[in-house]
Amino acid sequence: MNKLLIIVLALVSSITFAQDINQNDADGNRHGKWSKNFEGTKVLRYEGAFNHGSEIGTFKFYKNIDGQSVLTATRTFSETSDLAEVKFFSSTKNLISEGKMRGKTYIGKWLYYHNKSKVVMTEEFYDNKGKLEGLKKTFYLSGQLAQQENYSSGIVDGESRWFSESGILIKVFHYQNGELHGQAKIYDTKGRIEQEGVYQKDRRHGIWKFYTAGKLIKEQDFTRRSKNPYKNKN
Repeated sequence: MNKLLIIVLALVSSITFAQDINQNDADGNRHGKWSKNFEGTKVLRYEGAFNHGSEIGTFKFYKNIDGQSVLTATRTFSETSDLAEVKFFSSTKNLISEGKMRGKTYIGKWLYYHNKSKVVMTEEFYDNKGKLEGLKKTFYLSGQLAQQENYSSGIVDGESRWFSESGILIKVFHYQNGELHGQAKIYDTKGRIEQEGVYQKDRRHGIWKFYTAGKLIKEQDFTRRSKNPYKNKN
């Protein structure tokens, strides 16, 4: 008799639970707990909750790896903002990146991490249109700054710097509207100048100087000379 009662209670409980998920309100909007499996499988694809059609709380998203649900992302919704806190994970559960999104658009500060590490690899910022804006920084696994570059409306612009893992400046380039344009300097691993000159629209231009151990050894003219349209004409 006790076994029968347990079975009945279990059936009632499972039916009640089934009725509590994937429901719609009177207007047809998703409401309450929702979850979906990958089509044709019992492998969970996502789970979360809605409040009359609006996502609330934390949603979890999964990959189907060998028939198993593996967490790939979480998205936590705010009651006071249209931005969600988003995290992406590797198949080994390590955090890959995190930041805020509006729909599918990246907004504000985003952090990316070195593989299987909690050390930040890249730090970048997105404007309200989802375009890179301002300073982007890349770091070595040691935490030392490796590169910094500036963006304007998604395009690299202004000064960019590269550093060795010991912190020595090794390159300084300037960009204009996504192209190398302006003064450029390259240094050796001891911080001594190796090359210096100017770029114009991604090409070396004018006099470039080349050094060995910090001493000037040669100069080379990269000036682009326009062709004479009257040359060789009768």
